[in-house]
Amino acid sequence: MAIPVSNSQARRIFLERQGLSRPPQRAMARGELYQLIHDLGFVQVDSISTVERAHHQILFSRNQTYRPAQLTPLLEKDRLLFEHWTHDAAIIPTAFYPQWKHFFARKEERILERWPKWRGEGFDRAFDEIHQRIVDGGPIRSREVKDEDHQSGGWWNWHPSKTALEFLWQSGKLAISARENFQKVYDLAERVIPAEHFAAVVEHDAFVDWACREALKRLGFATSGEIAAFWAIVTPQEAKDWVEANRAELEELSLETVDGRPRNAFAFSDGLEALLDAPEPPARIRTLSPFDPLIRDRNRAERLFGFFYRIEIFVPEPKRQYGYYVFPLLEGDRIIGRIDMKADRKAGTLAVKRLWLEDKVRPSAGRLERLDAELMRLARFAGVETVTYLEGWRG
Repeated sequence: MAIPVSNSQARRIFLERQGLSRPPQRAMARGELYQLIHDLGFVQVDSISTVERAHHQILFSRNQTYRPAQLTPLLEKDRLLFEHWTHDAAIIPTAFYPQWKHFFARKEERILERWPKWRGEGFDRAFDEIHQRIVDGGPIRSREVKDEDHQSGGWWNWHPSKTALEFLWQSGKLAISARENFQKVYDLAERVIPAEHFAAVVEHDAFVDWACREALKRLGFATSGEIAAFWAIVTPQEAKDWVEANRAELEELSLETVDGRPRNAFAFSDGLEALLDAPEPPARIRTLSPFDPLIRDRNRAERLFGFFYRIEIFVPEPKRQYGYYVFPLLEGDRIIGRIDMKADRKAGTLAVKRLWLEDKVRPSAGRLERLDAELMRLARFAGVETVTYLEGWRG
């Protein structure tokens, strides 16, 4: 019989596993920052910097003492982290690199099957040339290999050299050795990844077991589909088979969703009592990145928090419900609304355009004070001095 778990319990479990129940003001040394990323599993990378780039804001949401300069040494000096794909571009602990070798192989197979259909015949003509250029000449940036006679039209119209760089990186032959003004610098993977991780070999079954086991640890509870989607490096069928093969270690939970309907999921039997007794998160308001792992699985966020969220970057402005890049607001264990804002670094201010609170969330004086305190923290993080509220910001 499935163990019943209330909706508030389920929210607390997920928040704790996502690092949002830790003291947000405790200073982090380099090792503690690495441990936070390791515990999360990965941090999604995105280039948009409306306030600050996604990977930095994800970390700041969990610890207000974090600053972007702390991340670069872990990536480029200590090599404790590397950049590649999960469900999207991400920063990942280098200790996981041996497992990613299986993902590289799968990615290469898919690329060689699919890219000819949109790149056309001869899409791979620069692969050997670019690889040899890096072997002989060392790291390069994508703009250094651009064909002079090619007019770029975006990701779907890469020139052959850009196509080669992407293939060599996505298939694991290259790695990102650094970023200069957020531009990727590529080098041979064996020059970037520490030897003990680059040389390590993990058998297929051990890879699937690791991926499913580590996903469930970080989710707290999950269906097989959610397990597969966490890293996006194993198939749904592999995750389903893993659950069946490991049922003796798992407990079935009946989770109360926000609308009261039950939904079954699995959790590890070992440590279940502590899992179900997850602590209350801090009561303060925190601003989440649109790419925060708490809301990455939009359906899970809706079931647990009753919060519907979509990024409207690619929605024409007249058709947007909210805005170009709108930030969810977390208060305690509830997502209470969203806010549209932008760091205007030239003017030295965080400009707040509009606030939308969820149904039944009141704009009380205390709540608005807590929001103002969070926005001041965020302003300092973004490198501006003040917060400016534009006319009509409260709707």
